Amino acid sequence: MAVVEISIIPIGTPSAGVSNYVAGCLKQLESEEEIKYELTPMGTIIEGELEKIFKVVRKMHEYPFNKGIERVVTNIRIDDRRDKDLTMNSKVTSVKNKI
Repeated sequence: MAVVEISIIPIGTPSAGVSNYVAGCLKQLESEEEIKYELTPMGTIIEGELEKIFKVVRKMHEYPFNKGIERVVTNIRIDDRRDKDLTMNSKVTSVKNKI
């Protein structure tokens, strides 16, 4: 199980706001089975099998292009731990337990 943070930035939009593009990218996640996600103010956290995440990340990255945007910058950070189960909640709980 991997935890991935993704931020998709469409460049050259007609206005400064990009929430419509973010919403469209998130819709790509809604239909995916066995993938959990959480929207944050600065990106989206995705949890699931890495192979499935890569496929949906590609769909998310392509969404702004399909809406006429000609440049998209996508930042991806992957936490892929193989010595024990890793989830969004387990990462947060681990830190909170140390406070």
